[in-house]
Amino acid sequence: MADTSAAVTDTQPLLFHAAGGQRLGTRASRHFAACEAGQAILYVAVVVIWEIALLARGGRINLRRSVRTFCDDLFSNPAYQPYHLTPDQIFAADEMRFTRDPFDGLVCAAAVVLGLPLLTRDAQIRASGIVKVTW
Repeated sequence: MADTSAAVTDTQPLLFHAAGGQRLGTRASRHFAACEAGQAILYVAVVVIWEIALLARGGRINLRRSVRTFCDDLFSNPAYQPYHLTPDQIFAADEMRFTRDPFDGLVCAAAVVLGLPLLTRDAQIRASGIVKVTW
């Protein structure tokens, strides 16, 4: 893909996109649209997949399919790329003291390690200044 933009997604924007995108911020919505058009890349840290699985298991979200099928559908589009957990992410997350939420720390660490902005509306992440935020 020539001239692509790339970002990392937090859990909520991915779920908002899957639900039709009405709750996404303008720039986040544009990034998802560019992904759907094959003009951008969005990295999905595996910790996001795990958080989605926990939310589905706890009944807080309804994917209307299994988490595996949700991810198979998502990753059938090459614009969406899983980003595997690495020791560097764990070390970076451990050094980020802005949150006690392990999901937020690891998602931010993925963005830092990749050197990419993070799609999120999370106020605590935005206030931390740890990563460039797109919403």
